[in-house]
Amino acid sequence: MDPLSDVLSLLKPRNYLSAGLEAGGDWAIQFPDQQAAIKCGAVVSGRCWLSVEGVDDAVRLDAGDCFLLPRGRPFRLASDLGLPTVDARTIFSPARTGGITTHNGGGDFLLVSSRFALSGDHAGILLRMLPPIVHIRGDSDHSALRWPVERMMQELRQRRPGGFLIVEHLAHMILIEALRLHMGARDSVGWLFALTDRQIGAAIAAMHEDPAHAWTLQTLAERAGMSRSTFALKFKQTVGASPLDYLTRWRMMLAGDRLMHSGDPVSVIALALGYESESAFSTAFKRVMGCSPRQYSRRLETDSPAQGEREAA
Repeated sequence: MDPLSDVLSLLKPRNYLSAGLEAGGDWAIQFPDQQAAIKCGAVVSGRCWLSVEGVDDAVRLDAGDCFLLPRGRPFRLASDLGLPTVDARTIFSPARTGGITTHNGGGDFLLVSSRFALSGDHAGILLRMLPPIVHIRGDSDHSALRWPVERMMQELRQRRPGGFLIVEHLAHMILIEALRLHMGARDSVGWLFALTDRQIGAAIAAMHEDPAHAWTLQTLAERAGMSRSTFALKFKQTVGASPLDYLTRWRMMLAGDRLMHSGDPVSVIALALGYESESAFSTAFKRVMGCSPRQYSRRLETDSPAQGEREAA
């Protein structure tokens, strides 16, 4: 897989609700805390304002625009931000499983949206490099994003057999396409944006392809087609961490996932990730993850289940 697919597979974004909102006339809806979920939405027709708690400036959304809200903060959608708001929980049925909700008669505005929960302790690797509002304008040729949005709208309207799974897959497509488009942002730092750089992206891909390999600064620089010193400087400026620090962090994320799901002993995981001894692996794991592998495993066993999925979309 490629690095973006690797990370998303590790984070296991789970779409647990996709739905449509059709509004008419003057309206304003306040949405509650999203319980640490990523909110992804696309305006099919009409326009509105989006205001997120803790963000000074509201965003104008026009038909074709897409947005991501990575922080799970409360937010407001409105035809006019000066209007009094209605609590979303009074509009959306808590028992619904999708479909389209009509507000104020409908007819003027149409939105499709999805919520995603991320698994494990590693959500920060994606979320911390995204702003509170990712606004993707629809005024350019974003056909790869437009198609799944339009198809989701059809599925939500028709409610045909198998529609739940189709909508779920379409929601993942919309999320990934939105991330792809956001990756083109300039002057941004982090592995997500580094993937668009041919040289740094090649080095990151090599580490993801074979994390157990005994990578050195020199061999990674060769993969990037750069001198060692130039590569080290550019990698740090682009990713925000040194190449070997990034490699260690990625190995520990893989280790945490295996501790959670595989049942393999620590010695086997250590060897599979390129460590010659369990003690060396445990030292690196504790430095990155803040606890020993065995403490991490015990904590996973005692963690409570994920929070419920009751809030309005």
